[in-house]
Amino acid sequence: MTCSLCNSINYKSRPGSVRDNKKLKIFECCECGLVFLSESTHINENFYEESNMHKNFDFSKWRKETFEDDTRRFSFLKNSLLNKKVLDFGSGNGGFLKLAKEVCKEVTGVELEKAVTPFYIEDKINIKNNLDNINSKFDIITSFHVIEHIKEPLEILEKLKLLLEDEGKLIIEVPNANDALLTIYKSEPFSHFTYWSCHLYLYTSHTLNLLAKKTGLKVEFIKHIQRYPLSNHLYWLSKGKPAGHVKWGNFLDSEELSKAYENQLASLQATDTIIACFIKEDK
Repeated sequence: MTCSLCNSINYKSRPGSVRDNKKLKIFECCECGLVFLSESTHINENFYEESNMHKNFDFSKWRKETFEDDTRRFSFLKNSLLNKKVLDFGSGNGGFLKLAKEVCKEVTGVELEKAVTPFYIEDKINIKNNLDNINSKFDIITSFHVIEHIKEPLEILEKLKLLLEDEGKLIIEVPNANDALLTIYKSEPFSHFTYWSCHLYLYTSHTLNLLAKKTGLKVEFIKHIQRYPLSNHLYWLSKGKPAGHVKWGNFLDSEELSKAYENQLASLQATDTIIACFIKEDK
């Protein structure tokens, strides 16, 4: 087995387990730090097309669950989206595009999951089920928590690059392999919870840089974001369970504390999430 990013044959096991498939092992490349699963054959396009990520498909509930993240992403990118043609790759329930279409010139989603199509039509959002079905270019291409699911990320980024206008931007958001609960606090319960068979790779700022370089893209910025507040981390460390922000957030979290905690973790590159902006190297 070799690292798909740097081709090194040196890798080590990471502590923890894959919560929904104990047969899979978690490895980390000793050269570049890419985190990857021992196998990827368990995931294919049919898995996503048939709503296997959402076995009890409830669109309204799904939209509510992603609303906070959709709003955060839209607020962060709003000024860049004005009057632009936008493509969201792996657009899920379309919550981000529903917000974006109010300020964009045009929005299009690419989503394999067949069950979402009627809802896109209802919201008047263009939807495609394959990148190969797209023959126009876009000012901004987004992909939120999708690239970690992709077996061949280099191949996908090459395709997305071809769909970018010369001055276009590719913005991706991924979970951080160096999440503080794994690398600083070393929470054993979290290490048996966070890894998921759908996440074939986990990235860091360094491996995102390598990913961009390999596809002829240039990093414009990488930003570390903390989605879950201090209450969530304290609950993991105290109780060894998720949802601490629900249990303790009402008396512990505040906007000021959450921002300060995010800034501190970002300085250590140990937030739970990374957002990166790539542009064409040869533009």
